Order: sequence, then C-alpha cells, then structure tokens
Amino acid sequence: MELKSKKHLFRLSENVTYLNGSYMSPLLKSVEQIGRDSIAIKLNPQNLTESDFFTGQIILKKRFAQLIVAEDYQNIAIIPSASYGISIAANNISFQKGDEVLVLNEQFPSNIYAWKRREQETGCIVKTIEAPGIGPNRAKKWNELLLNAINPKTKVVAIPQLHWADGTYFDLKTIREKTNLVDAYLIIDGTQSIGAFPFSVKELQPDAVICAGYKWLMGPYSSGAAYFSDRFNEGKPIEESWMNHEGRENFSELVNYNYNYTEKAGRYDVGQSSNFILTPMLSEGIKQVLELTPQYIQTYCKFISEKAIQELRSLGCFIEDESFRGHHLFGVYLPQHLEISEIKNKLSKSNVFVSYRGNAIRISPNIYNTEDDLLKLVACFR
Repeated sequence: MELKSKKHLFRLSENVTYLNGSYMSPLLKSVEQIGRDSIAIKLNPQNLTESDFFTGQIILKKRFAQLIVAEDYQNIAIIPSASYGISIAANNISFQKGDEVLVLNEQFPSNIYAWKRREQETGCIVKTIEAPGIGPNRAKKWNELLLNAINPKTKVVAIPQLHWADGTYFDLKTIREKTNLVDAYLIIDGTQSIGAFPFSVKELQPDAVICAGYKWLMGPYSSGAAYFSDRFNEGKPIEESWMNHEGRENFSELVNYNYNYTEKAGRYDVGQSSNFILTPMLSEGIKQVLELTPQYIQTYCKFISEKAIQELRSLGCFIEDESFRGHHLFGVYLPQHLEISEIKNKLSKSNVFVSYRGNAIRISPNIYNTEDDLLKLVACFR
C-alpha cells in the first residue's frame, strides 16, 4: 500500500494540524455515517427485532478478536471504558496479604485506582517501577527494572504495551515469560497501542487486554472492548444484566430468571452492550483499522516523522530510540534552554494540537497527517 495521507477519510479542518490521536481520534467519515444511520433506526424502533440485540455485538467481538489475533471471539467483552475492564480483572483476582501488583511510574490512572482499592481491601501491595532518568537506553533500563522486580510474591503485572505519556515500549513477550515462571497474571492496557501497533494474543498469551475505543480503534467515546482469557471464565461481572445471563435470546422467557452467566467473557459485557449507536460505530472503526493494518499505520507514522525527529534531536530534545517506542506515539523531552510555556504558546498560535503529559510533550500522528505537519510542529521549537 502506498505511503500516502488518508486525510480525505476524515473531516479535519484544513487550518488545523492535529497530532493528538492519543488524546482522541477524529471520527472517520464512514464511522460518522454509521452513527447517523444508527440514530435513524431509533426513529422507528418497531423495526428492531430480538436478534438485532445480539448481531451487532457478535460483529464487534469478531472484529476485535481478529485485530488482536484472539482465537475465540467469546473471550471478548464489550466495555464502556478502560477503567471498567481493569476493574473486572482486579475484582476477579484472589489476593493474599503481601501479594504484589507491579505497575509503572505515571501509568494511566484507570490502571492504578482499581489496584489501589484492592490493596486497601486485601492487603496486597501495589509496587511502582520508577522510570530511569532521561538519557540513552532509558526504555531498555525501565524494561529491565520491571523484569527484575517480578518475583515469587508477584501476583499481577498490570501495565500498558506503550506508556500513555511518551510511548515507551514494554517487551510483553519477555515479561510474559517471566510472569509465567511465578504464575502471575499479566493484565495489559492496550488503549494507546492496539489499533496502531501490532498485537497478538496468540503470541503473548496475556490474561486480559483492556482497550478503550475512542483513540486508535477510531470509535466513539464511551465504547471499548476487552479480552479475558479462560482464566476468567468463572468470574463475577460488575453488573447483573439480563444480557449477561443464559436464555437472553428468548424475550418471552425473561420472566423465568436464569442465574447462569453466558459463556466466557460474555458475562462481563456492560449492560445495554447492544447499544445500537456506539457498538456499530466502534465496529466500523475497527473494520477500517483492519483494512489499513496496524503495521501499515506504524510504517506510515515512521515515514512522516523521521525528519522531524532528527531536527528535534538536533535542538537538544530527547526522544526515545525507535526500537523502544511507538511511531504513532512518542514523547519529546526538552533541553534546559527550551521553555515549555513558550513552545505551548507557539503551538497554540499555529493551531498545532498535541498533549502534555508529565514532563513530555506527547506527539501522536496518524494516517491523516503528513511530513509537513510534523515539520510545522518543529518550527514551533525553534
């Protein structure tokens, strides 16, 4: 596939340089159209059949399973947010006092709060792996610190594939091998990677993968999907919905309560997961990502950002080596002679949109960007 901007697939304003996909993706025109068509369905609800409550669910689950290379779509749950999925995992792991949960410094809050609550409830210990100082091999050293921290007391490693603040890459395959030695759970927040960065459940064999849908899956807000391995097949959901119990397909028999949950991860579906607007929109977003492929998105983002990264480094900025970060998401750390407040002001005046997370200026391009967009960003650093 030719490395060419796909901005025509979106409605982004021509006077805006949007390098902030890790904040929220713009809607694809096709996703917008699905949303409009889905709203129109509600105008005449008599046309909705009982089977319509489940058809859209299955399509979404199959597409997400294909994206993450999961063999059984029944291991997929529809969730409204990353925090919802992380809470499912945290609530269904049995802790003993002194068990350790390993997390990363400045990790996204939705993958912290649930574990801190379990710490209060059970006496387990949430242990933060601090980041090394800014400098050469920072990400490699951070990976080593995490690996060295995994020990027989480790019950859970709850981390992202790419750090949300600066795109630091964590070698999940090696981490999975180490967690297997101590029978620890590996819970992955894939929100900032899945959809734009290759991922394989078949290869990595994680216990759970949680993914909000409004960033790299190109879906709407309040939508997402999660993978739960068979290790969670007997767990308890957050909600007791009619839709996560057996017999749900037979509406006339719903008065005869069935207390058995549906198979596998279906028990964890959020209530009203048929959502006739958001579910098909997220499904369409994933369909478009599948057609492009995450590998293409990585290749394209590398292509358009290489020159800009070289120039930023020539100004004294620190950007992690490409083997330990995403091409669609990377942090720029400033040298002492550059003032972040001044750069913020220049970016704002130039209509260049990025994010600021911790000490990093977070840059996150996608297929709607060009090399010129990245060079416009660089100009604001000069």
